[in-house]
This record gives sequence, C-alpha cells and structure tokens, in this order.
Amino acid sequence: MSFGECFGRAAGRGVTTESIRTAVEDHRSGGAERSDGADADGDAESADPEPSPARVVADADVLAADLLAGGDARESLDRLRSHSWTTLVASDPLLDDATAVIGDLADADLASDWRAAVESWREPVAHPAGDHPALASAYRGGAMQVVSLDPSLTNPQAAAGLRDRMPVSVREPRAFAAVFSPDRLYPEVVGGEYPGPDRDPRSLEPVQ
Repeated sequence: MSFGECFGRAAGRGVTTESIRTAVEDHRSGGAERSDGADADGDAESADPEPSPARVVADADVLAADLLAGGDARESLDRLRSHSWTTLVASDPLLDDATAVIGDLADADLASDWRAAVESWREPVAHPAGDHPALASAYRGGAMQVVSLDPSLTNPQAAAGLRDRMPVSVREPRAFAAVFSPDRLYPEVVGGEYPGPDRDPRSLEPVQ
C-alpha cells in the first residue's frame, strides 16, 4: 500500500489537525502501556548515528495529520518523501501512537495500511521505555529536526531548553516547510549541485 493510496482512502473524513493533536495528547496522557521500548526496534542500529539536518523526526500528531488532514503536515513531509537522501527517523513507540490515533479517528484497516507504508520509509531507532517518543527518536537517531504540533515542544522556552541539551530544532509543520531547503542542504549533506527531487512523494519510487 503506497502513501498515495492511503491518502486517497483518507480523503473527505473531515478530521482536523486540532482533533489529531488532542487525540495524541489524550492517548499519551492515558498511560498506554508500551512493551520494552528499549528493545522494541530490533532492527535499529546499536550505535547512535552522527547528527544530521537531513535526519528528521515527525511526531505522531504530524504523521497522523499528514494522512488524515493534509495541509501543512503533508507539505512538510512531502519535502522529505521527495528526496531519497533525507531520512525519517521513528521508533516503534512513535509509530504506535500515530497508528492508534489513526485507528481511533478513521478506521483500523486504514491505520494498518498506513503503518505498512510508513514502515517502508522510516529508519527505526530504539529508546528506553517511557521516553517521549519524538524527542527520544531524535536523540537516539541523530535527527537534528523534529516536526510537531505539540505546543509544549514548539514554544520558545521549550525550544531553548532542548537546544541546551541536544542539537535539535522543533518546529510546527508550516515553519519546518518554510525553513527546510533541499537546495541549500544538499551540498552540505551529499555534496555537489542539487539535482532536484529524486523520488515520487506518493510511491517513494525513484524519478528522473
């Protein structure tokens, strides 16, 4: 199942980004049990990778909004899906949160098919149980950017506190889309002249 097919099935459901943000907050505050988070991502690398601005974490609310609401969330993640040299970093607990919310706000079949699509895209990372899934994914996965709808992560005070502890910026989707510039990032991350998007953002298949 491709992202394009999932987006087509999710269209017209009337789900808003605010309802998604609230659902993720409620899901997490409800104390949903997680299995041993440190071991949940068995395919993750044992050594933490070097931090890179091309490694990005999308919080569960943004992942769900990308599917169910589109808009800024989809625009921001399309920038990553369109470039094979960028990496979406996500732990299993992070995807578990998004999958649960999609199942609650849409339906279980769509949530399952979306999970299969995102599994083919993300790079897994493990982190201790109880850690915030997005922040821990960034810390353990070398991601220097986090995209989130959670105001407790995106407000200036939180952003400043996080930068004191780890090399990461947390932005809302619209702000991320405004500052994430593949043409400026490519020479730093890959080297050479930026060739433009090289991947279909709906199928993740290479394009010329």
